[in-house]
Amino acid sequence: MKFEALFKPLQVGPYKLAHRVAMAPLTRMRAERESFSPRSLNAEYYGQRATKGGLLVAEASPVLSHGRGNPATPGIYSDAQIAGWRKVVDAVHAKGGIIFLQLWHVGRVSHSSFHGGELPVSASAIPIKAEGMKAMTADGRIAEYETPRALETEEVKGIVEAFRQGATNALAAGFDGVEIHGANGYLLEQFLQSRSNHRTDQYGGGIENRARLLLEVTQAAIDVWGANRVAVRLSPHGIANDSGEPDPMPLYTHVVKALDKLGLAYLHFIEPRSSGTGRADVHWENVPSAMMLFRPLYSGVLMTAGGFTGETANAAIAEGHAHIIAFGRIFISNPDLPRRLEHDYPITPYNRATFYGGEEKGYTDYPAYDELTRA
Repeated sequence: MKFEALFKPLQVGPYKLAHRVAMAPLTRMRAERESFSPRSLNAEYYGQRATKGGLLVAEASPVLSHGRGNPATPGIYSDAQIAGWRKVVDAVHAKGGIIFLQLWHVGRVSHSSFHGGELPVSASAIPIKAEGMKAMTADGRIAEYETPRALETEEVKGIVEAFRQGATNALAAGFDGVEIHGANGYLLEQFLQSRSNHRTDQYGGGIENRARLLLEVTQAAIDVWGANRVAVRLSPHGIANDSGEPDPMPLYTHVVKALDKLGLAYLHFIEPRSSGTGRADVHWENVPSAMMLFRPLYSGVLMTAGGFTGETANAAIAEGHAHIIAFGRIFISNPDLPRRLEHDYPITPYNRATFYGGEEKGYTDYPAYDELTRA
């Protein structure tokens, strides 16, 4: 076997993984457009990528209606959405797979058209200012980012409760666990980072206060699931959605050490070299490695994602830098990715033009390797 380290079993919380090839959470914008519920097409997609003992992390799902910033992204705040996700979970479980749901609130990475004309919310009233970055409207147009409204202190507490309810709804849908999205410049990272958080209450100021919301949200999910079925995703040194802490190490050292005490299922990093939101291929040179920086600080299971190949993924695990590698783009175009890596089969290239929105093209029509050889 070429990538032996990738195919060693691993205990993650109560689950025994048969291999270390996970599917990263991937926004695909193919939910039902009115109810934001997963549909049969979504169940087919996830079922195609499930393997016995393999871990999938389902796409980020808003825990509130005002937590979204893209059309046709599935939510986890209504009965219809719970029922839709149940179909997805059943398809994955039918193949012996394990599936976590990523819980999401985009914060300022949104537009008032999603919220009946009300402004998006954030830690502070600071807009996204990165050059060339544009918002997407509810009808799919491109617009300027607006200055968000800063959440009041009592509203911040409501965000914690919304994540708690999202975790409860994910449990009702049959998921195996939840992953808190604290990365990529979305709401929880907006609170974490000093450039987007100028608050003067208990959720702003020093590092301990700025980390408070992420840790409260994580604890709320733990209250529902137990720590060993809860995960957190972070993007230290990332610059997605106009994020970026001026000096990331003190902040993320505090956060990682705090999370290490909780006994999570896993901690999930996005490597800085691939910091972006999927709108273009990104591979920054000469940037730090999140897994290498923070592995010494974290005693639990570590997952990392961002531009890995079979070779680099296997090396990361063999050298002890990570336990699981999450693949995104090549898992889109290779529904049987674990098997292809296991047998060193060719990798089908992806078509970026079909990543977001649409129907089966670029979603469920990528063939498995056996189908290719019979064609």
